[in-house]
Amino acid sequence: MQISRADLADFVYFQAIAKYHSFRRAAQEMGVTTSALSHAMTALEARRGVRLLNRTTRSVTLTAAGAELLEKIEGPLAAIGEASDNLNRYRDAPAGRVRLSVPEDAVTLLLNPVMPIFIERYPEVEVDISVSNRLIDVIGSGFDAGIRYGGTVPEDMVAQRLSAEIKWVAAAAPDYLERFGAPEHPDELQNHRCVRIRLGNDQIYQWEFDQNGATHAVMAPGPLTADASHAAIGLGIGGCGVIYCSEPIFSPYFANGRLVPVLEEWSSVGEAFHIYYSSRRLVPTGLRLLVDLIRELRPLGL
Repeated sequence: MQISRADLADFVYFQAIAKYHSFRRAAQEMGVTTSALSHAMTALEARRGVRLLNRTTRSVTLTAAGAELLEKIEGPLAAIGEASDNLNRYRDAPAGRVRLSVPEDAVTLLLNPVMPIFIERYPEVEVDISVSNRLIDVIGSGFDAGIRYGGTVPEDMVAQRLSAEIKWVAAAAPDYLERFGAPEHPDELQNHRCVRIRLGNDQIYQWEFDQNGATHAVMAPGPLTADASHAAIGLGIGGCGVIYCSEPIFSPYFANGRLVPVLEEWSSVGEAFHIYYSSRRLVPTGLRLLVDLIRELRPLGL
């Protein structure tokens, strides 16, 4: 039986559904409606006379025939995708789409300074930025690459450094320090209100302080916990307690006096930002150009 153009298009839709086990999420990735995706799968199954998907109101799973089809088409479809992206090298202007998973701070510190120049240089490259501080499987979730602090980059990925190492400091609002005073040693934080940090893996972060080469980790106490810098900063400015963040994020608030650094002589230097991607996939042209531009402009040093 010959493969029709309709079959090829529907195979791509089928692969997306199989990846997410969800018509809604697959439709979002493919840029079509859920209804259109459902009709396409119904038509594919009717043409081939085989059920490929088990559908309920709560889940989508593959039948035995669907699992076998997925195994056979994944390699060829990936090769077609790479061949399509390779054609961009022969264009006068680079084009294509890049999907990135990026933590909040990397958007502020790396992408915001760079993207205005990037879209001027490469107007036909589409960059889809998903902002999340959670640690996810970026490749399994359909992204081309992720940006994370170096210590959280998966070991099986290719990683490129995008910044210098980053200084981390504690801070508080002037009103808070007037009421409660400033700690002079990290252990004195036990007597203060702190806004704790929830990491992307749901663990509570121990604040790290360094002096004379020795690291001092503190499980900061406090009634409030935040998983995003803008939330912690807002709570800190409001006088809720001592907060902890990277110095580049704090800098504008230090400059305007809304926050004051504390324990400065104990500041800690942490991992640089890295971009990472699969070693088993062709690096999209747009992604390579974005990495080159960040390394050229060095918004956080290098």
